[in-house]
Amino acid sequence: MVDKIRCAHILVKQESLAKEILDRLNKGESFSKLAEQYSLDGSRKHGGDLGFFGRGMMVKEFEKTAFVLQKGQISGIVKTQFGYHLIKRLE
Repeated sequence: MVDKIRCAHILVKQESLAKEILDRLNKGESFSKLAEQYSLDGSRKHGGDLGFFGRGMMVKEFEKTAFVLQKGQISGIVKTQFGYHLIKRLE
């Protein structure tokens, strides 16, 4: 079992915006550039990079999705109490 993973995310308040961003990602746009443009938290300065984290460090819905992604894979939309996330597994 993997102890720590590294992910980036894009956090937005509106599900419609999350869908628009996901569509743009699926068309090949840069995850980090879209994170810098749209994400609501401090990770936007780093292209959405959250660094390494272990189990129990993120909210349940986020963690559940992040730990099943393969390296380089981008999740669908994940709803948490903070808003709507798109998650990319970096390592």
